[in-house]
Amino acid sequence: MVQKDYLVKSVAVDGMFRAYAVSATGVVREAQQRHDTWSAASAALGRSLVGTLLLASSVLKGEEKMTVKIQGDGPVGAIVVDGNANGTVKGYLQHPHVHLPLNAKHKIDVAGAVGHQGTLSVTKDMEVGNPFTGQVGLVSGELGEDFTYYLAQSEQIPSAVGLSVFVNDDNSIGVAGGFLVQVMPGASDDKISELEQRIAKMPLVSELLRDGKTPEDILHMLFDGEEVKILDTMPVAFKCDCSKDRFSKALASISRQDMEQIINEDHHAETVCHFCGNKYEFSETELKKILLQMKAD
Repeated sequence: MVQKDYLVKSVAVDGMFRAYAVSATGVVREAQQRHDTWSAASAALGRSLVGTLLLASSVLKGEEKMTVKIQGDGPVGAIVVDGNANGTVKGYLQHPHVHLPLNAKHKIDVAGAVGHQGTLSVTKDMEVGNPFTGQVGLVSGELGEDFTYYLAQSEQIPSAVGLSVFVNDDNSIGVAGGFLVQVMPGASDDKISELEQRIAKMPLVSELLRDGKTPEDILHMLFDGEEVKILDTMPVAFKCDCSKDRFSKALASISRQDMEQIINEDHHAETVCHFCGNKYEFSETELKKILLQMKAD
């Protein structure tokens, strides 16, 4: 049975913690298929998508959006993910064909793929005012620790983030998911310490999902018998908002000289969306129409 992709928001232990858990296998599976990513690239992009889903659900509201950019010195290059408060994400990386030997723990070497030096930046578009960007240095390149560090530094919220993607031998995605726990003001040191110990002993989220556990099960495991109050359950999805009209506007923003050169030499144009790989063809007639509008402006 294929689990649905969804995210659960909760508060736990009398409001001492906010906790989120997500099953996002379909999200990462679609990204892998669209970008033809190989194992190490799949895990890196998948963790970035899951991390962005969790981060966006915890700090955004309404129609607010964010862009997460991870720029490490590893072979996958830059990773860019857009997310919003409504549970949809889209993302890509520079070099999708990266496969590496397993790390010392016999797991996919995500840190090797991302790199150990670099930055994680989050740009938030809050609908009003200019977008705001917060940036931190990469801690490990494993990404869970890097999202955790971002939350502590830029959002001033002590947190724990677990991100996990299981890639099958044929490069397809087995499962993907994660959790995010935030410490709220008034949380006792004892409860924080207990939670830290439980997180340290927890199996990987991918192992739990492969065993049929749900996001709700993961939340209850994190708090081991303590009260967990579910606040909201929302579907999540890989969704791109690109369109031919949007690319038409992008073409209209190039210089008239460049447009005339495309028309005279190529007689058509093909545009490709970075985020989802969709292609949009523009005929010579369509390009001439765009050029006429450019001259009229």
